[in-house]
Amino acid sequence: MDEVEFWTSDRIRSEFFNYFRNKNHTFVPSSSTIPLNDPSLLFANAGMNQFKPIFLGTVDPRSEMATLKRAFNSQKCVRAGGKHNDLDNIGKSSYHHTFFEMLGNWSFGDYFKKESIAQSWEVLTAVYKLPKDQIYATYFEGDAENGLEPDLEAKQHWLEQGMAEDHIVPGSSKDNFWEMGKTGPCGPSSEIFFDCVGGRNASHIVNQDDPNVIEIWNNVFIQFNRESDGSFRPLPSKHIDTGLGLERLVYVLQNKRSTYDTDLFLPILTQIQHLTRIRPYEGRFGSIDTDGIDTAYRIVADHVRSLTFILSDGGIPGSVGSGYVLRHILRRGALTARNKLGVTLGSFFSSLMPVVLESLGHIYPEITQRTKEMQEILDSEERAFSQILEKGEKLFQQVTSRAIQQNATEIGGGDVWRLYDTFGFPVDLTRFMAEQLGLGIDEVGFEIAKARSRESSTVSPVGLTQGVALTVHDIAYLRDNFKLEATDDASKHELSTISATVKSIVCDGRFISSTSDILSGTSTGVVLDRTNFFSESGGQIYDTGKIHIGHQCEFEVEQVHSYGGYTLHVGCVRKGTLNVGDTVTSSYDADRRTAICNNHTATHILNLSIRDVLPGPSDQKGSLVVPEKLRFDFQHDGPVALPELSKIEANSVRSITRDMQVFRGVVKLETALKIPGVRAVFGENYSDPVRVVSIGRSLDEILADIENSEWRNFSVELCGGTHVPNTAQIENFVIIEESGVAKGIRRITAVTGSEARNAIGVAVELDARLSRFEGVSAPNVAELKTLTAEITQANISVVKKNEFKERLTLLRKSMQKRLKDSQNEYLKAGVSVVQKYFEEHPNSEVYIGVLETNENPKALREIISRVGNFGQGVLSLQRKGGKQWMESVTAVIGGTNWGDEESAQGVGLNSENLVTAIEVAKKYVMTSE
Repeated sequence: MDEVEFWTSDRIRSEFFNYFRNKNHTFVPSSSTIPLNDPSLLFANAGMNQFKPIFLGTVDPRSEMATLKRAFNSQKCVRAGGKHNDLDNIGKSSYHHTFFEMLGNWSFGDYFKKESIAQSWEVLTAVYKLPKDQIYATYFEGDAENGLEPDLEAKQHWLEQGMAEDHIVPGSSKDNFWEMGKTGPCGPSSEIFFDCVGGRNASHIVNQDDPNVIEIWNNVFIQFNRESDGSFRPLPSKHIDTGLGLERLVYVLQNKRSTYDTDLFLPILTQIQHLTRIRPYEGRFGSIDTDGIDTAYRIVADHVRSLTFILSDGGIPGSVGSGYVLRHILRRGALTARNKLGVTLGSFFSSLMPVVLESLGHIYPEITQRTKEMQEILDSEERAFSQILEKGEKLFQQVTSRAIQQNATEIGGGDVWRLYDTFGFPVDLTRFMAEQLGLGIDEVGFEIAKARSRESSTVSPVGLTQGVALTVHDIAYLRDNFKLEATDDASKHELSTISATVKSIVCDGRFISSTSDILSGTSTGVVLDRTNFFSESGGQIYDTGKIHIGHQCEFEVEQVHSYGGYTLHVGCVRKGTLNVGDTVTSSYDADRRTAICNNHTATHILNLSIRDVLPGPSDQKGSLVVPEKLRFDFQHDGPVALPELSKIEANSVRSITRDMQVFRGVVKLETALKIPGVRAVFGENYSDPVRVVSIGRSLDEILADIENSEWRNFSVELCGGTHVPNTAQIENFVIIEESGVAKGIRRITAVTGSEARNAIGVAVELDARLSRFEGVSAPNVAELKTLTAEITQANISVVKKNEFKERLTLLRKSMQKRLKDSQNEYLKAGVSVVQKYFEEHPNSEVYIGVLETNENPKALREIISRVGNFGQGVLSLQRKGGKQWMESVTAVIGGTNWGDEESAQGVGLNSENLVTAIEVAKKYVMTSE
């Protein structure tokens, strides 16, 4: 512990890597902080996340991941939402962070507890030379209620390493039994703590949140699977999952008071002081930090690291999911910077971010790739939040002042909801702001106010039907007991009909040898030795079709999924009986497949067109390929302009009609990634070798000259999906929608084949109808409204739809001008009639008559203003009693009236009584004189 300067964070990380590399572990790069294919997580919160397919037994045996036996890395982790959330501790704690690096080593069915504990001990005491008497370990004390025995094996292994028995502490299920979820792989754990004080027995404060006795490493022994009934079943293969917090280890090895005093944070704290010109960081906590400035330093330093890493992995601030958390982190940090550090919001975090890039960019180069875009997002969010603060802070001050005056301990739930609903203050942010004033919030009252506000809305819960699946035990049973090889799915790219053998049938969670005893229509899963069905993967939907034995048996395939290399055909028997060992004919729905192939190849063409047309990065962020349409999500700041969208559509159509061949082949992953312009989804776990799809150039030609920059002009993608043999099969391509998914992510929806033909046909028909309207001088208004509605709702080219809307706008303007011109003519005529009347009857005080106004309700008022009379339909000059007069007239024409004795107006529906109404008006004038 004397060589403090020697143990830089870079060297600490490097020594960990060297140790496990020498122990025959494979380095696996950190996965993205935003999990690509794991909807159960907002963020990667542990190193094991990317290895879940191995633990679950669902890893494709042909993938590179399936070959792993031992692994190590430093995983980028974020704990700021969901089950693991340290956000509220930031600033208060000396060692909690929203973003941190987790050093880890794994064994997949290889070594287990003894070796894992021995390695941990050796790393800490021999590599890092930590004092043995300051290291403590916990072990699982057992859980009688769940039938789990104490993990005395782990305790014994610690004793064998030489750890004193009074340094080995039992722990509860809460602390020392790890579970992936309500069901799935799980097992006991052994946490390692370090006493930063030393010279004492600290076993009584192990795992008691003492800032001087901190957990630095956790060894998880994955040996059970929690079943759906809550029971624990031994796993067929046992695994090791460990996680060592780098920031905490650096804090220990550099002998600092907190992680914020280490070389991981000091450059950031220094830059904060430089930007704000506030006093330097002094490392004060709690009540000692009287002005709250040190707490603010820690919050900002922590948050800028999280923002940098999440944004670099494609995170986008939003209103749900990880986007909501990202926005909340930024707003929490911005509020702190403004209130405590005197920062003017607008570009603070973007100015602070470069110091993070400088300190960690050499370890994680991906954070340096999109610097300008990341800074633009930060600035945009900061400015927007500043405006929200200006609007909402006054209300916040009012409600908090009222609460303080009333000696309340919390803000009312209704006020919290109003801050959220009206000003966009997230509840977490209001809670954070209230805490700074010593107040809480009424959580129950907030939920009640929220429910009341939304009670008129009905929300249907969206969920997934569990259906038939293969569990980790099922996969192991097929592999170990049946000795069943992975399903051979090579035919899925070529043949629509193949011969295969039934290898397994699963129904109601059990394997059966025949469907003879199950009811027709019961959901059932079938595993074949080979298949031509495509299982749902990479955004492409699964095939449907039939598995049959001549006319004797028919099994309708409704879904297809892959589990650990086994393709499970899910459906039901429609006719006859299916038995294990039967030779069957496997046939997918060829028409449906053709539509899917059209859309998948068109997606690749669209991807290239977007890259060629739009400036800046346009990385793929998601896709959906179904028979009816394709959907492509990509990185782009703001809506795609119509000229660019038109060009993207035109380029795509041009590529399709060029009659280009589509090539597919299997290439080593390392080689494939060298192809200039090759498209791949960041964070996707590709097999090695990987399937590559190129359009217009053969793979042989590309690989023969792999560094040729010309390949950037062609579509080359890593893709395991199904495609057309030639682009001409797609026929046509129409973009029917362009929309936003989240800030910085756009979505294009398009159709091909027959759907495109229909869209084009509808557009032609609408064009013809619109042209007819443009060709007449007085279009029917009702019919034009109908056409406008049809155009708005039509599934046609979004470019064509916009053209139609522009023409409609011009047409409406033309109609309005003609109508206005006509009304002006009627107005002039009306004025002339009235003026002429008074010229011919200079002694008359009243004009009563009929004037044509061409349905202009303002015409009569305008005539009155010009000739100095009043009334509507019936006019009188400088005479009181207007209200009664109007009532007598509108009673005749079946209408209503309004106004007073000075000025009155009326309308009526019975125009056939107009002559009578004029007589009544004249009579009223005569009798009132």
